Amino acid sequence: MKALRHEAEALSKTGVTIREADPGDAVAGVPPRWVALPESTAEVAALMRVSAEYDLAVVPVGGGTKLHWGGPPERCDLLIDTCCLNEVLEHATGDLIVRTQTGVTMDTLAETLAGGGQELSLDVPLDGATIGGTIATAAAGPRRFRYGTPRDLLIGITVVLADGTVARSGGKVVKNVAGYDLGKLFSGSYGTLGVITEATFRLHPVPADRRWITVELPATEHREDGAGEMVTSRRQSFPGGLESLVAGLAASQAEPSAVELDWPDARGGAAVTVLVEGTAARGRALAVRTLMGEHGTAGIADAPPGWWATPPGEDVLLELRIPPAHAHVALRAIAARGLPARVRGSIASAVLTVALPADVGEVAFAEFVSGLREDLGPLGGRLTVLAAPPELTHLLDRWGPASALPLMRRVKERFDPGRRLSPGRFVGGI
Repeated sequence: MKALRHEAEALSKTGVTIREADPGDAVAGVPPRWVALPESTAEVAALMRVSAEYDLAVVPVGGGTKLHWGGPPERCDLLIDTCCLNEVLEHATGDLIVRTQTGVTMDTLAETLAGGGQELSLDVPLDGATIGGTIATAAAGPRRFRYGTPRDLLIGITVVLADGTVARSGGKVVKNVAGYDLGKLFSGSYGTLGVITEATFRLHPVPADRRWITVELPATEHREDGAGEMVTSRRQSFPGGLESLVAGLAASQAEPSAVELDWPDARGGAAVTVLVEGTAARGRALAVRTLMGEHGTAGIADAPPGWWATPPGEDVLLELRIPPAHAHVALRAIAARGLPARVRGSIASAVLTVALPADVGEVAFAEFVSGLREDLGPLGGRLTVLAAPPELTHLLDRWGPASALPLMRRVKERFDPGRRLSPGRFVGGI
């Protein structure tokens, strides 16, 4: 108790608002002891220096929308809540650049940029997501097909390292970490390398027009023999014409910004929606409708369907990445597992999110995940368990095999030798 009192006193001397944690602050089920609410990079640095002195494990949090993603931390003493890092610091409209603190929500940033007719071309899957959380989880939505992910739009970043050092790279560099591109390293790092406090992004003008074209593809039953030994021969239902439709869209001159799939049950039909935006969007939408009309009744709308840019579930959520040429193989492999999976995501760039019912059962879940990894790993596929209750995941590795794990371990050792930043949250228990 005496040690806890000294740690709490040391944290309070930083001048940062500190409160005791409550059950709602738990990170993947692991409760912290304290929550800190810093308002600047300097205050985050002060917190990290105290944490280093007292060997406190630190987990950063933004909007808390993805705290249940990733593995549970091995320990969590201090939660650094970035909600008060909430200022848009600079918007250079002429240069198409914005610099912002990372506790700013994506919605707030969008409203600020819209006043200058500009946008950060990222679609985030959850309301309330912050800039920092979006970078830390590498979250991106439908328009990743055209604009990429946070790391592709990030041109500068400020981070606080485990010992309290403030490091910057990219735009407006003050202190750099030689030999490292911090923006790329910290994108998708799940808070295991440092606390992201500021980010600078390149922007795009808000498109003059946007149109969404949707076609419903009915299920067609066929015998699926798989590729090699991948899928046992059996009767399956699959969205009819999906493969040829995607191939036709890829070869068209419509320049879509997104090609999204919504497959409510991986045993039936699906919807495919294409987004075209910018100049002559209406004419390009008509051309896309004609192409899609060969596969079903297609319609054009000036607003997205209700499922657009949202995850297909929440409690049990997987992410599948595979080379686009093998996307149809991946979908058939999912169908072959026979579970009521819901699949949603970019069919063109082949980043798909898979939701399973919460009552799937630990054995069925483990077989589903391990089976897909065996099927699709040889094709370059990677399946990650984003979110699932602990009782489902103790039979498997949430992240799966990672060929770059030795390098990732060396980077972790360089940035956080004491394993005090979100320990255990990332690949290989990093």
